[in-house]
Amino acid sequence: MTPRATSARSVIAGLVALLLIAPLLGLGTWQVKRLAWKRDLIAQVDARVHAAPVAVPGPTAWPEIDGPRAQYRRVRLTGRFLPVPPALVQAATVHGAGWWVMAPLRTGQGFVVLANRGFVPTRAAAPPPLGPVILTGLLRVAEPGGGFLRSNDPARDAWYSRDVAAIAAARRLGVVAPYFVDLDAASSPPGGPIGGLTIIAFPNNHLVYAITWYVLAMMVAGALVIFLRADRRAAPQ
Repeated sequence: MTPRATSARSVIAGLVALLLIAPLLGLGTWQVKRLAWKRDLIAQVDARVHAAPVAVPGPTAWPEIDGPRAQYRRVRLTGRFLPVPPALVQAATVHGAGWWVMAPLRTGQGFVVLANRGFVPTRAAAPPPLGPVILTGLLRVAEPGGGFLRSNDPARDAWYSRDVAAIAAARRLGVVAPYFVDLDAASSPPGGPIGGLTIIAFPNNHLVYAITWYVLAMMVAGALVIFLRADRRAAPQ
């Protein structure tokens, strides 16, 4: 093999390695940034969950209720439950399979909020209180569409996700807040529904992903070094 051929092989190998290493390093750096974002989000959510409850957001704040940064705000609901049948949404909890009881409540400010009164193991749910109530819970972003491989079917009153807009339309509630509230255990009546079952969990595998991408980049770089050394040794002296 001529020195020119050896040099060409080394250049091509170097270019191929560069084309692989650059995106791998970019992916690793992106995951590091995602890790910082996720840690900040978790810290913010933890602070919101343990903060004193605030009044549920009114219509002027509704455009901001979107995405994970709006989730899990501790809020206070004041008003009356409407005489409307609740929507029962399939649920899987530490108490087994059953339903979430989604009941509309008209707040003292005049707008309607869907309140998740909690979990029931059967489709029979105790009716909500008739008079004024003051309840606390966690604000949740609506879950449109349905559950895993199952779409909500309003015509059959079959619900697999807490789709606020669809439930409001099916119950003819008019304009409803674009979120719902998971009531806490303190707001649960004796005998259920069981409140306070919100699971707060954010998958955080970004560090593992970052390390994986960086290790792959190092492996490609190492393979290039080995190839160049072997190619150099094979070249005629």
